Amino acid sequence: MTKYKSTEQVMKIISDKNKIRNFGVIAHVDHGKTTMSDSLLAHSGIISPSSAGSALAMDSMKAEQERGITIVQANVTLHYQEGENDYVINMIDTPGHVDFSGRVIRSLRAIDGSVVVCDAVEGIMTQTETVTRMSLEERVRPVLYINKIDRLIKELRLTPEKMQETLASVVANFNELIDTYAEDEYKEKWKVSIQDGSVTFGSAKDRWAINVDIMQKKGVTFKDVIDAYSDSGKVEDLVEKAPLADAVLGMVVKHHPPPHVAQKYRVPKIWKGDLDSDIGKAIVNCDDNGPTVMMIVNMTIDPAAGPVAIGRLFSGTIKDGQTINIIDSKREGRVQSVNFFMSNVREQVGQLSAGNIPALLGLTEARAGQTISSIKDTAVFEAAKYVSEPVVQMAIEPKHPKDLPKLVDTLRKLTIEDPNLVIKIDEESGETIMAGMGVLHLDVAVNLIKDAKVEIVTSEPLINYRETITGSCEPVMAKSPNRHNKIFMKVEPLEPEIAEMCRNGTLSEMKDKKETSQILRDHGWEPDVAKKIMRFDSRGNVMINGTKGVQFIDESTDSLLSGFDEVMSEGGLTKEQVRDCKFTFTHFVPHEDTAHRGLSQLGPASRRACLAAFLSASPMILEPMLAIEVRVPTDLIGNVSSVLQGKRGKVLDMQQKGATSIVIGEVPAVETFDISEKMRGQTAGKAMWNTHFKAWTQVPKSIASTLTHDIRKRKGLPPDPPEASEFIDRD
Repeated sequence: MTKYKSTEQVMKIISDKNKIRNFGVIAHVDHGKTTMSDSLLAHSGIISPSSAGSALAMDSMKAEQERGITIVQANVTLHYQEGENDYVINMIDTPGHVDFSGRVIRSLRAIDGSVVVCDAVEGIMTQTETVTRMSLEERVRPVLYINKIDRLIKELRLTPEKMQETLASVVANFNELIDTYAEDEYKEKWKVSIQDGSVTFGSAKDRWAINVDIMQKKGVTFKDVIDAYSDSGKVEDLVEKAPLADAVLGMVVKHHPPPHVAQKYRVPKIWKGDLDSDIGKAIVNCDDNGPTVMMIVNMTIDPAAGPVAIGRLFSGTIKDGQTINIIDSKREGRVQSVNFFMSNVREQVGQLSAGNIPALLGLTEARAGQTISSIKDTAVFEAAKYVSEPVVQMAIEPKHPKDLPKLVDTLRKLTIEDPNLVIKIDEESGETIMAGMGVLHLDVAVNLIKDAKVEIVTSEPLINYRETITGSCEPVMAKSPNRHNKIFMKVEPLEPEIAEMCRNGTLSEMKDKKETSQILRDHGWEPDVAKKIMRFDSRGNVMINGTKGVQFIDESTDSLLSGFDEVMSEGGLTKEQVRDCKFTFTHFVPHEDTAHRGLSQLGPASRRACLAAFLSASPMILEPMLAIEVRVPTDLIGNVSSVLQGKRGKVLDMQQKGATSIVIGEVPAVETFDISEKMRGQTAGKAMWNTHFKAWTQVPKSIASTLTHDIRKRKGLPPDPPEASEFIDRD
């Protein structure tokens, strides 16, 4: 049993890059990630072996321990000895619940390999698929750990033959995921197999695990496992022979690459700078002597020390007192101290070299997702692409007005720690709106605010909607308030793939003009139009300058765009965000005198023109649709589909797995608040389900007008949306 290593010993080992491994634990919710991490901590002497499996040491937040789920990603540095060799392994334990998937994506940036934990009975689930896909997109190599093997023996009472069949099918399904989502050159290389030890079986709760290498080294067989769970057997003997940490960490050391190997193939994918430049070479080669370049993946707030920036150091060496540039916000910061995590304790180390995951104090301005570097004009790392966007929101206010400054401060800290939580202030009603990935996400945030001793009043969770158009319109005219400027505008639906590129940042004003117009031409746009984009809106809209030979356009661009931006963030129907629209600004008749065509004149005119065009092109409301997967005994399938149909949902597919059936369907997010009571009532509590964001879909015509009235009423607007004619001016 390796005992706890002192910081000096760890520092000595990490001077050799071959001895470092960075990995993360990813999985579906409740498949046993944190329980498995416990055993690894106990092995390094960080927690006592007797409490491993139930301590859930990585879940250090109060809410996590109460709910029994992981909410924030936790970092820890472990020490592992294999034969003569000492290894230092940086591990990140990530959340499995879909509401916190944003944290998983950011964690993947810092690591080179992932251990996918999968429940032997449930097999590959939706979230397993999502996290594996994210892992492959980041070129992070997955290996498989099949957990809860004891359930196959104790609950399902399978024969050894049947058990091997079940496990083989889990491995086959996992390899199918790799086949589907991996890039071509990694499809074969990264498939897992029982023969080469990239699949481990075990039970995290009972703290044992085996794979081919352990079987050969220790002489443990599947028969020993089955015997251990028989009446006369002892699980303790099995734990002694095959402790979980040996199998899992052995697999990590064998199959996951050290940082300097991984960066050679990962960097071209996640960093868009010039790979042949000096900085590029240093990052690719993980060079200790190169410039310092680090990407921050996680911010936590230490009550005593302030914000802690945790990230992956890709090149150079970072030291106490170093001055560093935060590239994204063009600011300078000074590193007060360099630390790493030994479990949930920060150890100050003075300096760390490339390929590690340092925690830095003193960078108060830094945020998750930013790049920091010792050289000012370093290219930034690709932004993390989130799987879903905030769809649920609630209004919050302090119970006593005197607590307002305290609430503002608490919310600021929350958004630093969790960039997926969006806080905005509604200008008309003055409410503070908090938007999140799901009801659980908001619930956790509300409890964190209460923990900070701020009493708050919250509204019911509300669903975010979006607006878009189904038709197009001819150019319409709007005049400025002084009647001296005329703006002509038309609109049509934007192609879905172009809109998606605007949302994920492939198309944006920050990108090279030639590059963006080439992308648009490849999608069949006219070269003249592709060159004249005035604005790529990140919600998935574009504004095109379609005027010919008109004066003063360049100097008026900002004023014209301010009206466009306002309409995109608050559409004409219900003041919700607009998506998938292609506005063309066709003609402009400006006043000769600059004083009469300033922002105060052109802003409102452009807003009126956009609204008039939008409302003339048969606008409609979109609602978030969730995919739902229900596991239920076969005889209750009818009840499940009737619940879904009663909620305006539909069943898309059914699969059989042993005695249970899996019903795959979709259901509108607004209908899911009380789905748990309905589902439990209909299935006597036998159904297990989970949902995740799928797409924005059109609200059925039958309820569209009442929904529009309800949303407008809630926002304190007149119940009927305005007519296009209210914004169109005649000559």
